[in-house]
Amino acid sequence: MKLKSLIILSISFLLCTEVSFAQINYTAIHSGTPLFDQNNREVNAHGACIVKEGDTFYLFGEYKSDTANVFTGFSCYSSKDLTNWKFEKIVLPVQSDGLMGPNRVGERVKVMKCPLTGEFVMYMHSDNLQYKDPNVAFATCKTINGEYKFRGELLYEGKAIRKWDLGTFQDTDGTGYLLIHHGYIYQLAPDYKSAVKMIYSNLANGESPAMFHSKGQYYWLTSHTTSWERNDNFYLTAPAIEGPWTKKGLFAPAGSLTWNSQCSFVLPLTNGTDTLFMYMGDRWSFPRQDSSATYVWQPVTVENGEMSILHFLENWQIDFKLMKVQTVRNKSINLTAVSQTGDWKTDNGKLSSNQKGAVVSYSFNGKRVGIKALSNNTSGYGKITITNRKGKVVLNSIV
Repeated sequence: MKLKSLIILSISFLLCTEVSFAQINYTAIHSGTPLFDQNNREVNAHGACIVKEGDTFYLFGEYKSDTANVFTGFSCYSSKDLTNWKFEKIVLPVQSDGLMGPNRVGERVKVMKCPLTGEFVMYMHSDNLQYKDPNVAFATCKTINGEYKFRGELLYEGKAIRKWDLGTFQDTDGTGYLLIHHGYIYQLAPDYKSAVKMIYSNLANGESPAMFHSKGQYYWLTSHTTSWERNDNFYLTAPAIEGPWTKKGLFAPAGSLTWNSQCSFVLPLTNGTDTLFMYMGDRWSFPRQDSSATYVWQPVTVENGEMSILHFLENWQIDFKLMKVQTVRNKSINLTAVSQTGDWKTDNGKLSSNQKGAVVSYSFNGKRVGIKALSNNTSGYGKITITNRKGKVVLNSIV
């Protein structure tokens, strides 16, 4: 979401992740702080979805740039535990021309495996830089982490679907659905390569749709239309995809702005008998969408036909055998101020300075450290560099 100015940096320190000189080893799912891959680079996969194939989870998302809101490819990462991620590749690179060519926008990438063909089908929003030429497009690949072949527009009744924000949903019978902003639901053909039926239209005035199914009830999640700005997302429910749909209200506390995120996807995790649903949202940070935008992944509570994310878990683990959530508490560490430049002020343990280029340096002993920053209408960006005792840079990041 957009930050209105770049004035004040506020930093607090907490324990959050393992730091090693070769590779980060995460022990929990973290929200609101960068995730790092095997190369100690920020995981760059926004507007994302996760697909499980075999015993591996594959994360697909927008590979964003800090320089311009332009399509630079869709990324793929893999993980066995949803906490440690390996960068696979850019599975759909910029095309030489056309809908996903240079100087185009590529967003909301979603992937499903087609039960009929065994192919993996990728859907995306294509647009020009002025957001005046929206198209739903698709690509296919025989392997989940291979290079996807761009196929062009997704057609309905022989015509292109000229819409923007999109999501996908695969029902338990294998039927695939395309979800569109403002509440359009299209049923996909058996091969997932076209839309064959419009199930619903104008369900709700919102963007970035997501859907999941639990105990005979369908849940539609969406955000208000505020562009990059975060808002209190809301949801609707129905006993069938065809409806009737009922607006239920917010699923996170009012004023939390959905824990400062915008919904993107809901991942069902099942062990055969029990299912845990994981909400996936984005904390946009325009224009630093590569280095500073982060993710909010939270367990969803589903009870009596209602869903909620009432409490924000900074760090949590999944017991995959029982499909239960285990919280991980932060622990304090000893920090020693080494040096600082600029006019720094301390407020409840948080540091702030309104001087551009102000620097504060701390030393710490231990294997784990986390850094988070306050984001509001006067906050800005801060570069974080972690070095070892020999002065070698271990990590670079921006908050």
